[in-house]
Amino acid sequence: MGPPLFMHMYTLCFLISGHGTKGVFELLSGWRRTRENLPFKDRVADAYSDVMVSYTMTSSLYFIAFGMGASPFTNIEAVKVFCQNMCVSILLNYFYIFSFFGSCLVFAGQLEQNRYHSIFCCKIPSAEYLDRKPVWFQTMMNDGHQHTSHHETNPYQHHFIQHFLREHYNEWITNIYVKPFVVILYLIYASFSFMGCLQINDGANIINLLASESPSVSYALIQQKYFSNYSPVIGFYIYEPLEYWNGTVQEDLKTLSQGFNTVSWIEQYYQYLRVGNISATNKSDFISILQSSFLKKPEFQHFKNDIIFSKAGDENNIIASRLYLVARTSENTQREAVELLEKLRPLSLIQSIKFIVFNPTFVFMDHYGLSVTMPVLISGFGILLVLILTFFLVIHPLGNFWLILSVTSIELGVLGLMTLWNVDMDCISILCLIYTLNFAIDHCAPLLYTFVLATEHTRTQCIKNSLQEHGTAILQNVSSFLIGLVPLLFVPSNLTFTLFKCLLLAGSCTLLHCFVILPVFLTFFPPSKKHHKKKKRAKRKEREEIECIEIQENPDHVTAV
Repeated sequence: MGPPLFMHMYTLCFLISGHGTKGVFELLSGWRRTRENLPFKDRVADAYSDVMVSYTMTSSLYFIAFGMGASPFTNIEAVKVFCQNMCVSILLNYFYIFSFFGSCLVFAGQLEQNRYHSIFCCKIPSAEYLDRKPVWFQTMMNDGHQHTSHHETNPYQHHFIQHFLREHYNEWITNIYVKPFVVILYLIYASFSFMGCLQINDGANIINLLASESPSVSYALIQQKYFSNYSPVIGFYIYEPLEYWNGTVQEDLKTLSQGFNTVSWIEQYYQYLRVGNISATNKSDFISILQSSFLKKPEFQHFKNDIIFSKAGDENNIIASRLYLVARTSENTQREAVELLEKLRPLSLIQSIKFIVFNPTFVFMDHYGLSVTMPVLISGFGILLVLILTFFLVIHPLGNFWLILSVTSIELGVLGLMTLWNVDMDCISILCLIYTLNFAIDHCAPLLYTFVLATEHTRTQCIKNSLQEHGTAILQNVSSFLIGLVPLLFVPSNLTFTLFKCLLLAGSCTLLHCFVILPVFLTFFPPSKKHHKKKKRAKRKEREEIECIEIQENPDHVTAV
């Protein structure tokens, strides 16, 4: 009914889950930050105003990045269909969180305001009634709040992750003795990333497309181990009648096959004529000896399938034929095979002899050549467009600068580390790199913008407040995202394992930057918080001047007070 189901479509649920759960946890975190004594409508309005603006922006960036891949500029049908489905999934996910999940929060707010149980939807008994019941009944029917603090200002502070970040982690990561070790850790991270980026391999390896325990993998491994000095057997197909008896045509064929080991009926037939001292300089003699003598020999009978004859009246013609080429290569067989392919194909367009060359592995080489080049170009345009939009939708220029640095660091880290983890640049890894760009923006942007817009006196206090506000949602989302990747380990497929590696690195590098690298580096570098002190002093001075003027204008009123 719809588009075909490509192999890459199985990665869709894992990619969209990272963005979808981020919206859920952020909105839930915003809901928990609201005061419980407010009407539930006001709580929902506060949660939406706090979360949905940034979530709308990040969803737009996802849509733009994958929309470029779904555009007509993409000439790979699998990538185009994948990006189209990704765009639809992003829209459905956004409207699901905006409408259905928001409705669930409204329903939960009504239950909470009227002291109904969130699971059983029944009235929560009084404390005196619960004290007379067993412990299991008290546990099931308790609403999770102490009755003396049911209307406290910020009950979210008692959440165990929030408590851990506020009381323990924030103090530890901003400790002056911890910061040097974090700097050393980042230098190690950057060194390995840079080293990996210098060793990037293309994905022209057929093993990556096969099930990990299939017989084809065993064959490919043995072939690469023992016979890697030879290229794949290339079929050389001549699809027009030729004057094979003509010396010029013979020289052209020798030129085309130069540098190859050939398995050819033409060479064997020429040698047969030379050994027998037989003259075949015209068409009738050439074809007559070929059919009546050469192909009748037992050692040459297997060449019958390589020559296509046609009969027009009393004359026989050779309308097509084939031969096989094998090139001597070095250890880098795949790269040299691609170079041979790129060398032979242009010759088929400019030579007087019409021919085509083919080997089944060329299909995969063409596939990977396109699936690496086109997504890289598309992702490059997408990244450029995203960066332009971030500067138009300026929240804070310095925040945009820090966001670009953070996303670049994460992207290069994933690229370098996945190379060191023996991941080639194939279609799956390229799509994961595009996704990593958006995943990093999704998690780093709220943390950075909260920091640069904070008005506390010190950078350390600003980053503490940023982690306290967004750290719980980031930790919950990345943890659930990484746990969701565990089933991929049990799928016997090299492509699936590549997906697992890339997404694991994307989540881990993002988590490392949000909780370790950024909290330390933001305390070293701008923005400075001194201008906030100056603004506060200026406002205080202005307020004092206004009060003095009012006192001077109305001294009686002051006396009366």
